[in-house]
Amino acid sequence: MTAVSDTPAPVPDPLRSAALAADLDAADLRSEPLRRLWGAEADDALGRGMREPILRAIDGDDGVLATLGRLLVLGLAQSRAAVAVALPSLGVDGLVALGLASADAETVTPTALLRPQSFVDADGVGEWWIASDLDEVALDGPLPPDHVLGVGGASRTLAETVVPVEVDRALDLGTGCGIQALLVARRAGTVVATDISHRALAFARLNAQLNGVTNIDFRHGSMFEPVAGEAFDLIVSNPPFVITPRAEGVPAYEYRDGGLVGDALVEQFVRTAPAHLTRGGIAQLLGNWESRAGVAGLVRLDAWVPADLDLWVIEREELTPLGYAELWIRDGGTTPRDPAFTPLLSAWLDDFAARGVTAVGFGYVLLRRGAGEPLRRVERLTQSVSNVGAALGTGLVAHDALAAGLPVTLVVAADVTEARHLLPGNDDPSVIELRQGGGFARTVAVDPALAGFVGACDGELTVAQIAAALADLFGVPLAELWADLEPRIRALVRDGFLLPGE
Repeated sequence: MTAVSDTPAPVPDPLRSAALAADLDAADLRSEPLRRLWGAEADDALGRGMREPILRAIDGDDGVLATLGRLLVLGLAQSRAAVAVALPSLGVDGLVALGLASADAETVTPTALLRPQSFVDADGVGEWWIASDLDEVALDGPLPPDHVLGVGGASRTLAETVVPVEVDRALDLGTGCGIQALLVARRAGTVVATDISHRALAFARLNAQLNGVTNIDFRHGSMFEPVAGEAFDLIVSNPPFVITPRAEGVPAYEYRDGGLVGDALVEQFVRTAPAHLTRGGIAQLLGNWESRAGVAGLVRLDAWVPADLDLWVIEREELTPLGYAELWIRDGGTTPRDPAFTPLLSAWLDDFAARGVTAVGFGYVLLRRGAGEPLRRVERLTQSVSNVGAALGTGLVAHDALAAGLPVTLVVAADVTEARHLLPGNDDPSVIELRQGGGFARTVAVDPALAGFVGACDGELTVAQIAAALADLFGVPLAELWADLEPRIRALVRDGFLLPGE
């Protein structure tokens, strides 16, 4: 078992955090200034775990931004004199008191990373400073089990997936470094952020202080225990969903392993979350689900959700047991060259075999306590996606609107284009496609009648008027044409190609 971190947790303090923020602001420790300082190629290399290009780029630079870049972004010791100049308000002793470094008479050694993290949401572009534990590059080895992760790929994915709604009360379950709570706090009156890790909560509190966010209530505890009896308008969670063998010698990383067998943690969340949703409330999470003994993971997931709840699941990828095991063993810092790799791989494969697991899916789950006919969408999307949160919100609005029938008027969404494919010498297209430029980037094949309908949706003509005109144009009875078009028009509304008119 990997040893628990021997570095202390942060010690959040409002006054010291404000002083540190002032120093970081004065130094312009932001994403773009750093990228200009050491170059785009070196900056991109850091994202792939290489810091040497940055060190070469700023070799000999003793400026304040270079000093803080090496100390806080890369996790490298710096001279006490240089750090004192870089942090005039906080000072070296203040940095140590916050639990972000240790120091002696000559050297300041970081015990955490502190990196700028830019974001884009419905309210605009912004950036925060996010503190987290030293990563594999800074540690030069595997992570300790109580490691507090910074902003990684899963965090960004969840952030892009959350429906941008204004709410009174929100819950970030398993907050980690606090990035989701910070994002949701921009659109919520109050956010409750929970975690089973005291260390994670210390980082999350510090990050809220550094960024001047005051509407987050931090609570310690597992799953929904800290909010027993409470309900929320929005619940978000990047839970420790990674499927890990419960076997001797297998590290259990707090940031990714919930301590349960298989996908039981995701099942527990999905079954429990509805009791904590207000009417109209939404719960969103990332997760894994196992396909077992011929039963697809998506089918198992659908069965966990009561029939009266809205459920929208989007599976982004599916891995074999071998592919999944290798992914997460490497994530912990162990490679095939290490002696520990083969025993870990055997433990994972044995664990999957014991449950008859044939594949592991990953994706987004949205639950809603709706008021009408329940939405049930379980689908696989492997293409590139963007603005997922907005697309999910549009889909929910469309579902609710369609419950009352098709809108009187429709307009084509701004990101929709039409492609026509013609055989050489033929004026009539053999294939007509509607394509979304954003959201889920769906492509739908349509026939001339449906293409004509979409092309006429300008918000002025009513749906009935367009259908009647098409019936005359194609010389078919209106009832016959409408019986063919209506379900396909509803599908285009549901998928965001067509939007209700004003």
